[in-house]
Amino acid sequence: MTTTPARPADLYGHGLRLLLDKDIPAWVDLWDEDGVFEFPFAPEGWPRRLEGKTAVSDYMRDYPNHIDLHDFPDLKIHQTDDAETIVVEMRGVGRLVHSGAPFDMTYIAVVSVVDGRITRYRDYWNPLAVPQDGAADFTRSGR
Repeated sequence: MTTTPARPADLYGHGLRLLLDKDIPAWVDLWDEDGVFEFPFAPEGWPRRLEGKTAVSDYMRDYPNHIDLHDFPDLKIHQTDDAETIVVEMRGVGRLVHSGAPFDMTYIAVVSVVDGRITRYRDYWNPLAVPQDGAADFTRSGR
């Protein structure tokens, strides 16, 4: 049995491994029941805020059916003055499942963890970087 890391940076790294393993239920289990997932740059018609673990689960459930992630290169995790909050810079690379088009997205995230659970995740991804032939994949997955 593995234990879930409590430190924000360790928990985040563990979560990335779960996403690469396509273990979405285990990734969702990293969330607090009242956690908030925000997308400040989401375009019109795409979710900007998810409230609660159930909403996060619903949003992420089919993610591996749309985006096949292979790696998170260029990962940098920055500590902040708040021990519960980190700032993450990274790329997610893989392919869009429906079209087979390459997927290469740069992310900046601000993540807060309390008592070993994600309580707030602000995902500053760039919707303009989505390949046009992959837009349907993102729309169906909420991304």
